[in-house]
Amino acid sequence: MRGIARFLGFLFATGAIVFVIGAGIVAAVIWKFEQDLPDYSQLKNYEPPVMTRVHAADGSLLAEYARERRLYLPSAAIPPLVKEAFIAAEDKNFYSHRGVDPEGIIRAAMVFVQGTKHMQGASTITQQVAKNFLLTSDRTVERKIREILLSLRIETAYSKDKILELYLNEIYLGLGNYGVAAAALGYFDKSVHELSVAEVAYLAALPKEPSALNPFRNRDRAVERRNYVIGRMAEDGYITAEQAKAARAEPLIVSPRVLTPNSIAAGFFAEEVRRELSERYGEQKLYEGGLSVRTTLDPKLQLMARKALVDGLVRYDEAHGWHGTVKSIDLGQDWGVPLGDIPEYGDIKPWRLAVVLDVSDTALRVGLQPEHDKSGALSAERETGTVGPDGMKWTNKKPKALAKPGDVVYVEPVAGKAGEFRLRQIPEVSGACVAMDPFTGRVLAMVGGFSYDLSEFNRATQAQRQPGSSFKPIVYAAALDNGYTPSSIVLDEPISIDQGNGEIWTPQNFEGKSGGPHTLRFGIEHSINQMTVRLARDIGMPLITEYAKRFGVYDNLPPYLSMSLGAGETTVLRMVTAYSMFDNGGKRIKATLIDRIQDRWGNTIYKHDERICQGCDAKAWDNQDEPKLIDKREQVIDPLSAYQITSIMQGVIQRGTGIAISELHRTLAGKTGTTNEAKDLWFVGYSPNLAFGVFMGYDKPRSLGDSAQAALYTAPIFRDFMKMALANTPDTPFRVPPGIKLISVDVHTGMRASGPGTIVEAFKPGTSPPDAYFGDSPTDPEAFSPDVSKAVGTGPGGLY
Repeated sequence: MRGIARFLGFLFATGAIVFVIGAGIVAAVIWKFEQDLPDYSQLKNYEPPVMTRVHAADGSLLAEYARERRLYLPSAAIPPLVKEAFIAAEDKNFYSHRGVDPEGIIRAAMVFVQGTKHMQGASTITQQVAKNFLLTSDRTVERKIREILLSLRIETAYSKDKILELYLNEIYLGLGNYGVAAAALGYFDKSVHELSVAEVAYLAALPKEPSALNPFRNRDRAVERRNYVIGRMAEDGYITAEQAKAARAEPLIVSPRVLTPNSIAAGFFAEEVRRELSERYGEQKLYEGGLSVRTTLDPKLQLMARKALVDGLVRYDEAHGWHGTVKSIDLGQDWGVPLGDIPEYGDIKPWRLAVVLDVSDTALRVGLQPEHDKSGALSAERETGTVGPDGMKWTNKKPKALAKPGDVVYVEPVAGKAGEFRLRQIPEVSGACVAMDPFTGRVLAMVGGFSYDLSEFNRATQAQRQPGSSFKPIVYAAALDNGYTPSSIVLDEPISIDQGNGEIWTPQNFEGKSGGPHTLRFGIEHSINQMTVRLARDIGMPLITEYAKRFGVYDNLPPYLSMSLGAGETTVLRMVTAYSMFDNGGKRIKATLIDRIQDRWGNTIYKHDERICQGCDAKAWDNQDEPKLIDKREQVIDPLSAYQITSIMQGVIQRGTGIAISELHRTLAGKTGTTNEAKDLWFVGYSPNLAFGVFMGYDKPRSLGDSAQAALYTAPIFRDFMKMALANTPDTPFRVPPGIKLISVDVHTGMRASGPGTIVEAFKPGTSPPDAYFGDSPTDPEAFSPDVSKAVGTGPGGLY
């Protein structure tokens, strides 16, 4: 017995020594690795990279910008089913362990020894948080020790819900998606609250091997792993056996969300917003800051603007002949493969690429570009069709002169006729258009060219072009604001200007002839160059330069008389903004594509509307005055002058160069613009509540043709847009400001008259025309009495 006691004592002493030594070693290891542990307290204020989301004015999602596609959801916003699926798949004892799960380690080891197909990880969700947030992914003992130590500390500092929240928002789930919210949208185009049991289980299956469980490349393996997670959820009591059976039977249908501004033809608009956000906040804030941006875009108007511009460009391009062969390919045994390799432009649908298979005397037989499936693979199906005589009539060519077998062309399906197509071609000419709310400067629609996929260059904001005669209203507005009236007489006669360098400039009218004295109104309605130059010389180019700057058309217009005819360079956006100020009564507006911006926490960090709301901060009703919006915007022109120029530009559409628009029988005002050699064609105009401007020209400026003019090409684009935009809305007149006198005058002389040949003209107080002439005609300087000289006499605004 004594020997046994001694032996037991020896064992005890040895065990104690080993324990002490082991404890010392463990303590030393812990002390060593604790010296450089990351600061886990940073998790409290952790802000993961979150994508910026851009919305249209109606709330629809327009674009997303991110380096990691993530939407951060607080724990309370994550459905219990989602949490339960990930816990079942990743950490069964999550709510009971303290950061490290011995049972899980033993279970994973047993599974490994047994060689079971479904491998289990020994890391808890807390350990994964420690690794993903604070450590590297190196597979080393040192990293694992740090991971365990951090997990123990994290568990003492944060609640289980907070740890799970961090995990479910940080974890990578494949296809560029980070976190469950982004993954739900990315895989199923649903919010997390709309996911079925099977869909939730598939997301929970992804953390282990997101690439290996790709639903397109490894569907069988993905379904197998999903079903395993469904089984784990049933075993842990999160779902019933019946639910599990139904979920396993559900096919894995992945519908990745395809978010592209092309769905509403808004590529140019979205890119302009992206550039502004980048300039305002920097790249990091844009791609990681989780901004919520509400833009001004009206999706319906955007589609209308796109259609009007494209139709106008195609109308011009097709009138100038066929040039539409894209390239040639080898038909070979399967023409679909080389045809499928040609890049397609998503924003020109329903146009499609096609290869000519056969050419007859009357038709082309074509093969359509195969569609690509969701994984990007080319469809095995081959679709063919026919371009008949009607589909190529516009080319004025025989089929054999158009293309040969192997040539690739664009075609468009003929509505109501299956298998029949119309020949199309990408226009060589380009252009841009902008629609704007004239009272706020909100850009409702913007199209920067025929196709954003073809060229990202935004001709609405980046192309500096000559506005031509569309600048004339600025010149005439300056005159009306400084003593002239719509009935003032200006000579339409040749004028020679000494350039100061020995050269003489003699401006010519578009028609090449002169018409004698005319009213100011006539000068705009018929876009008379010689009248405009005389008027500009009379009021002085420095004044015109000042008004051009006020309206934002130019920053620093050189004071040369040629600039009065629109020889400077500006953008469509600037011109539409300027015309909007005529429409709103002369108030300065600032063009904007963004209404407001919120940070990731919902705080508004920018808003376009700078008006002060007086009384809007009241916390309770105490018989105070109603809230008032204080508008402190600058008045850039007299409201009476703004109405006068609006009334004159109504005449442009009723009787002048914009007569093509008169068929709408709507209250509209606007002005054409055709530059020298017709390199640039414009039309800018507005209704009482909507401004719209359009430009057409080649990217490398060249003449659009000897007969090209805005009245033929850009005015119809304005007409087509306004027809769509104003459909089903009542026709309302322009707002007449207090003080304006509406007087019936002779359309040619501007004098008081009644009956045929008269119009209603707008006059400021004290500038009404006389009842009769004192001389023989309005061209006689003695014709006017002294008291009306300022109206139509020889003083400011008189005969010149």
